[in-house]
Amino acid sequence: MNRDYPLERVRNFGIIAHIDAGKTTTSERILFYTGSQHKVGEVHEGETTTDWMEQERERGITITAAAITCFWCPTYLSQEERTKLENKCRFNVIDTPGHIDFTVEVIRSMRVLDGAVIVFDGVAGVEPQSETNWRYAEDEKVPRLCFINKLDRTGANFERSYQSILDRLTKKAIRMQIPIGEEDQHEGVVDLLTMKAFKFEGQLGSNIVEVPIPENLKADAEKYHAELIERIVENDETAMNKYLGGEEIPVAELKKILRKAVIANQVFPVFTGSALKNKGIQLILDAVVDYLPSPLDIPPVKGTDPETGEEIERKASDEEPFAALAFKLQTDPFVGQLTFFRVYSGTIEAGSYIYNASTGEKERLGRIVRLQADKREEVKKVFAGEIAAAVGLKSAKTSHTFCDENHPIILESIKSPEPVISLRIEPKTKADQEKMGMALHRLADEDSTFRITSDQETGETVISGMGELHLEVLVDRLKREFNVEANVGAPQVAYKETITGSAEAESKYIKQTGGKGQYGHVKITLKPLEPEKEGVKRPKNVHRDDIFEFIDSIKGGIIPQEFIPAVEKGVREAMERGIVAGYKMVNISCELTFGSYHDVDSSEIAYKIAASQAFQEAAKKAKPVILEPIMKVEVSIPEKFMGDITGHLSSKRGIVEGVDDRVGLKVVRAKVPLSELFGYVTTLRSMTEGRGNANIEFDHYAIVPPNVATTIVEARK
Repeated sequence: MNRDYPLERVRNFGIIAHIDAGKTTTSERILFYTGSQHKVGEVHEGETTTDWMEQERERGITITAAAITCFWCPTYLSQEERTKLENKCRFNVIDTPGHIDFTVEVIRSMRVLDGAVIVFDGVAGVEPQSETNWRYAEDEKVPRLCFINKLDRTGANFERSYQSILDRLTKKAIRMQIPIGEEDQHEGVVDLLTMKAFKFEGQLGSNIVEVPIPENLKADAEKYHAELIERIVENDETAMNKYLGGEEIPVAELKKILRKAVIANQVFPVFTGSALKNKGIQLILDAVVDYLPSPLDIPPVKGTDPETGEEIERKASDEEPFAALAFKLQTDPFVGQLTFFRVYSGTIEAGSYIYNASTGEKERLGRIVRLQADKREEVKKVFAGEIAAAVGLKSAKTSHTFCDENHPIILESIKSPEPVISLRIEPKTKADQEKMGMALHRLADEDSTFRITSDQETGETVISGMGELHLEVLVDRLKREFNVEANVGAPQVAYKETITGSAEAESKYIKQTGGKGQYGHVKITLKPLEPEKEGVKRPKNVHRDDIFEFIDSIKGGIIPQEFIPAVEKGVREAMERGIVAGYKMVNISCELTFGSYHDVDSSEIAYKIAASQAFQEAAKKAKPVILEPIMKVEVSIPEKFMGDITGHLSSKRGIVEGVDDRVGLKVVRAKVPLSELFGYVTTLRSMTEGRGNANIEFDHYAIVPPNVATTIVEARK
């Protein structure tokens, strides 16, 4: 079985934005114009294809990333050319959430996508989650197109929104279009590359009609056209020489240069329109074909050989050994667990065995499906560069690598942010108790930012997540999907602990019981964890993750090598319960510097206990502190409430960082501890006659002031 579409005609991209910028409406229009559906679902009517969960339709927001497959032929081709299969592109599109509580969906989507369309609200411009998502895309080096949406809304302003992209995200953005009219006068767009104007007529704007550029826009169009050409030819020496020599460069050549620059993240083209009013979406799809990369245009994926630890790579080719990354799990009420995976190289067929390099296990791959949000199309084979889902894999988890058993590779895993909020949960009945444990673990498998722990003192179950809405949705899913009724406590801040100084400690664990005894002896040094230097290879004696580093500096076998992992394990377990108030400890470097052993009595458990005791002693001397989550808060209010709101934020230990103007509103930007923000939105509305609005997202962890730390410690006793 051969592939339907060559790799150069495949585009894997995401629709990404701040909440309420119009991502899902844009995705619905994409489905309509590509012929994947004949009716457009609207968010406000709860009928969208990509927002298929009950919780999404009730709240009018996206909670889980939805994958859709569709096909597109550029509109600038003739009618005859558009009917030819070789001119069509396969789009694998992921519609991602915009709410900060579900940010992990954006992180893992960015990891497997080749490109992204970032949607902005034409009234608000760049918003807090826009910045966060842009940062995720920068981290993964994902090429981007920008779409300034909602130009039909009152207060919409293309130039102001475009300026906010330049000021807050990147100076590499460049206008590709300008709007014909704004607010209720918005009629279409002027394409600055071809110097053509377009309006969108007929059913849902399906007919793209070329019109003369309006007189009042001609001067601006000429000015911005010249600016665009200059920015494009800067990326190609030959074209630059032609341009300086006064030669006219064909549009096809300009597109080719621009495509190369976009893929290299040197230019970010900016488009505009209104998804709700059906203006401009088809031109965005043309731009996806013209400028976003195919799997062949991105560098080969890198991984490590599980046997040797050496770096290896896989090119995007059906002929290479099979390699794929599982990036998302989803519980499906009809078929069980779906494992979404991106194929980087090679092919895989339904019915064959799949090797999980992360676990070393083999499983039969019974069925493969291609996703249309909550609908499934069964396929027999998937090829390099495609996104699909496996049905019923039992051992697969997010970040696991599937590969050819004879050519093993482990791809880089997806890093998830740490939860910042917790609450206690208990089942209502005995029957619920039996089901709750299984259901919580199923949800934790799906969502790596959702954690389950047990309070060692009370035996209660504690669940942690990215925010109040995140945990509210998960508790709601427990009830609806798993029929588990539960009582939940009030939300609690997920504090952490760390050390700010260095200290060493030595511990001997000796126990004689008449027969074989126990003997473990270690000496360790603790210090704060420093950032890893880029490009510096990590020595073999250093084990490190995001929050902990273990350095084995033992010389001459004074502790046998087989007991070293037990020392690391003992330290890691001791970090789970902190010194100051019992919170998990993070950002610590631990060096094992000395120790001894007994030929008969030494054991793993003895070294584990000795390491745990040494850690606790050293941590007490290393100036331990409590850390709290600090949130980035953006409050939009009418000007008359400015003084009240800034004063209120300051009273909550907030630091106001700046104030921006936005269409009759003042936007206050501040950093505020999470512990001060419970119920803040309700308070804000009562202070501003219901006219204030706040966006809150996690920013970083910071040391708690001593007076607040005392209160936290007292509350834990």
